[in-house]
Amino acid sequence: MHLPAKACCMNPASSVLLTDLYQLTMLQGYHDSSMEDVAVFEFFVRKLRPGRGFLMAAGLDQVLEFLLGLHFTPEELEWLASTGRFSKSLLAHLKTLRFTGDVHAMPEGTIFFPNEPILRVTAPIAQAQLVETRLINLLNFQTLIASKAARMVLMAPDKQLVDFGLRRAHGAEAGLLAARASYIAGFTGTATVLAGMQFGIPLFGTMAHSFVQAHDDEMLAFEHFAHAQPDNVVLLIDTYDTEAAARKVVALAPQLERDGIRIKGVRIDSGNLTDHAYQVRQILDAGGLKHVTIFASGDLDEHVLRDMLAAGAPVDGFGIGTRMDTSSDVPYLDCAYKLQEYAGKARRKRSEGKQTWPGRKQVYRNYDADGRMSWDIVTLEEDMQPGEPLLIPVMRGGHRLAAAATLEDVRSHAAASLARLPESLRNIQEAHDYRVDISPALHELAEQVDQGSIYFE
Repeated sequence: MHLPAKACCMNPASSVLLTDLYQLTMLQGYHDSSMEDVAVFEFFVRKLRPGRGFLMAAGLDQVLEFLLGLHFTPEELEWLASTGRFSKSLLAHLKTLRFTGDVHAMPEGTIFFPNEPILRVTAPIAQAQLVETRLINLLNFQTLIASKAARMVLMAPDKQLVDFGLRRAHGAEAGLLAARASYIAGFTGTATVLAGMQFGIPLFGTMAHSFVQAHDDEMLAFEHFAHAQPDNVVLLIDTYDTEAAARKVVALAPQLERDGIRIKGVRIDSGNLTDHAYQVRQILDAGGLKHVTIFASGDLDEHVLRDMLAAGAPVDGFGIGTRMDTSSDVPYLDCAYKLQEYAGKARRKRSEGKQTWPGRKQVYRNYDADGRMSWDIVTLEEDMQPGEPLLIPVMRGGHRLAAAATLEDVRSHAAASLARLPESLRNIQEAHDYRVDISPALHELAEQVDQGSIYFE
């Protein structure tokens, strides 16, 4: 019988047991076979999902923190021993296991494309193997959300965009990291309070329908909320009749002004948002409240934003929830973390439809005369090519080479990356291909590996 896990050691976000069983069974195999040489693994996306033209890298900081803290606790080792699957010799070895490898990666916020590695791990094979599941888990999710959010930023570049998706996210960590990833991509902030504490992301929030419903009078509910939050009076006006509520806001405004409280905005969360926004804007303007902003929410995504703004909807900001935090139209990436070199020898997977390019690689990006991205080339690390190298060293010998970038710096890098997108990739309606070349050197190495004639010392 297996021993129950002790609550004290079960922090899912940091536990090394948050992995697939086969990572541990392979550790047993490597241990028994005395396989301790250096391995090179790379994380990449095989192909874009339908409707996507590009991806935005995110999640690197959480990956590096995971690697820094990699270890087995006594409770975890005790539980592993109770399963009867692993030898005493391996378990003794795992007591002192730490990550001692190197990591090269694209900075978070970098735009990338299929077959371009965004992270490379170079470490003894047991270490590089063990971290596979969690690395994919972190990179896949945040990259997925940042890429989705970036499309909304492109559609509404001058609007306030706020993450509203925690309640619909697939778990607590997903909601928290979605707030981070969307902020990197260019969102203004989030409604998730812990994201404000943990990451310093600006917080935004209004009021609930229940607050209005709990009052016998809607206008009284607005008044009570305004006095409770005098510096952030954003009133939810669609509980009953949106336009009637807007008139109540106009009627209430002078009274609140006398109390030193100014209404900041109104929020519409249902119905035809474009039509309601037009009518509410007219009511507010006619009532002398031209300064009051209109904030819209409710089942929004980049396509809805595009259509609303194309129709001239007078909306100043949007709350984006379910469709972003779940990336509802494209809920996963076709990503992989594959062995590219072991014991000095280049390796290549040749499975049908899942072939990999062998060896340690670099990606070079070239720009046109206007500074827009023009084409990339994927090649071997030592094969210098024209353009900007995208993979940089971020960890050596298990230690970070620099302090973690601030989220504001990451956000600035993402904004610069989006600004350099060619016009063809800004079209969310029809995905366009971006040129990514595979270098002759990489083709040659793949052929040599296939023929079994390549070996690196």
